[in-house]
Amino acid sequence: MTNLADNMEPTLRQRQIHLDFHTGPDIPDVGADFDADTFGQTLAAANVDSITLFAKCHHGHLYYNTDHPARHPGLRPGFDLLAEQIEACRRHDIRTPVYLSVMCDEYAAHTHPEWACLQPDGKPVGRGPLGTGWQIMDMSSPYADYLADQIAEVVRIFKPVDGIFFDMCWDQTSASKWAIDGMRKDGLDPTNEADRANYARRVVLRYMTRYNALIADLNGSLPRVWYNSRPKTRLVEEAKFLKHVEIEALPTGGWGYTYFPLNVRWARNFGLPFIGMTARFHKSWSDFGGYKPDAALKYELAQMLAHGGGCSVGDQLHPRGQLDAEAYRLIGQAYEHVRACEPFCADATPVTDVAVLRDADGPYHTRPGDALEGAVRLLQQLLVQFDFVPYDAELKRYAVTIVPEGVDLSGNVGQHLLAYLQAGGKVLIAGRKPLTTAPAALLRAAGVADVSETGEQTPYFRYDRALVPDAERSDVVSYDGTLRITPAAGAKAPAIVVEPYFQRTWEHFSGHHQTPPSRETKFAPATYTAQAAATGFDLFGAFATHGQVHLRRLCRTLLAALHPEPLVRGRLPSHVELSIARQANRTLVHLLSYAPQRRTPNLDIVEEATPLVDARFQLRVASKPTKVTLQPGNRPADFAYAEGRVEVSLSSSDGHVIVCIE
Repeated sequence: MTNLADNMEPTLRQRQIHLDFHTGPDIPDVGADFDADTFGQTLAAANVDSITLFAKCHHGHLYYNTDHPARHPGLRPGFDLLAEQIEACRRHDIRTPVYLSVMCDEYAAHTHPEWACLQPDGKPVGRGPLGTGWQIMDMSSPYADYLADQIAEVVRIFKPVDGIFFDMCWDQTSASKWAIDGMRKDGLDPTNEADRANYARRVVLRYMTRYNALIADLNGSLPRVWYNSRPKTRLVEEAKFLKHVEIEALPTGGWGYTYFPLNVRWARNFGLPFIGMTARFHKSWSDFGGYKPDAALKYELAQMLAHGGGCSVGDQLHPRGQLDAEAYRLIGQAYEHVRACEPFCADATPVTDVAVLRDADGPYHTRPGDALEGAVRLLQQLLVQFDFVPYDAELKRYAVTIVPEGVDLSGNVGQHLLAYLQAGGKVLIAGRKPLTTAPAALLRAAGVADVSETGEQTPYFRYDRALVPDAERSDVVSYDGTLRITPAAGAKAPAIVVEPYFQRTWEHFSGHHQTPPSRETKFAPATYTAQAAATGFDLFGAFATHGQVHLRRLCRTLLAALHPEPLVRGRLPSHVELSIARQANRTLVHLLSYAPQRRTPNLDIVEEATPLVDARFQLRVASKPTKVTLQPGNRPADFAYAEGRVEVSLSSSDGHVIVCIE
């Protein structure tokens, strides 16, 4: 297949707006107060350089001049809202990608209910007849042709388009007659859940291929096309359809504050420019009257900059067509900071030296408390510079590769790691499954002579303070248990396993929770050598679930043994996020000092930056710097140089500061 994404656009705009406009048919005065000059001037004053505008919303309605019956009934005759928005933006050099909803289309679902997705029992996948959510359209039905006609009309009218944003594009299984016929044609079994999932994925790949070709043919070339709601792990297969990546991650909208750093550390490795997407809403999409604190939006945009990306802020236009004054005060202030940072972010390449293996077939949302979330939290707190990479990734540029829980090392993945180890790489096996499936040579390298179950639900760790000097002086509980590791001769064990009096059962128990520690064993929960390390328990999942500080100390000890000269060292507050990037003639260190707080049952809030006072870190550099400044603002920073490392000292109340080392 020809790669239609070969013709790369030179630049991706860095200060974008994603302007939702999901407007129901009962709204009577759509665009009634729209003023083109005010619209364009408001965006320009807020430092916006690109805005995604709606051709079609989830209600299935269209917002341009068309004879299609889905044109919004509340738009006055002859009024072309989309055309006027585009023209207003172009007068201010603001790009205008166009939005079309894919699987959510209420108009089509009402006029062609047979096109909707069905569960195997015949019930609708989306909302029922009395619900207020969205009905979900089946992309194996004639709806795919219906949508293709709408796409073609939009491109013909507005070409050359700056881009197309397709939304609601996940793999959706269906048991409609269209899907069943398609599965039979493909030799799949409609009664088999795995086959239904397989077919759903094929359907997406087919319409991505089809729509890209359609757009390229009508537009003269393929603009930036994005298919939203896809798992970022699928970029392994789907990057060929794209010219850029967008990472939707509204921290207060269900994504949380680890979703973006988790996925950007994967998505930025596919050779495509990318933007992060948050929103101005206090909670999630369509939160009219909801405004997040200024510090929260600045923090979320600073995360995007720190990882080498551009920024997008979600908003929703009022049905009458007026931009929200408070929203654009908030956005404009945040984008003023982004604009000031851009000279220190343009063409900057993230610098990392540790890889974490990640399944290339993962879901859109990871499970809260899983190993990937734990890896983000734990490694960020240790100032480790890392990427998430596929199991078969080229690893030679990484000093250490981490294998988190859930990875099966019994086949090609284990052999791949063994070759990496033999070539001089270092490996940390962090979890039960990889430990019990690893090749014998990997276990030997990690100092593991034997592995067995403890037989106890909640054993304890007794740390060797000669190896972990700041460890607790008493036994520390392991809530999720551990395997018994027998250390090999010459291996180091940072702790031993201490077992309780007995396993807690209905027949005998003591106290509210775990039974107290009683007897030492000869077994270890972790071992290491200079080549490799292993833990008998799910280190990152345990940290994500329980947040015990001793697990961070253990991880620090294991990584220090494998990688004694990391890119950066420091004892910054644990909430600080540090990332490194390089431009042609300088190194940039981003420091983010914000501390989200859980102030409601399910909402993390950032209201202010946390000042840094006498913060210090050491960075490995090739030569002595000529100067070090704090940006934006070009303030001189205190620094010293010795033995290949520059030590920087600073205090800052800005929340986001870039240390520029030249």
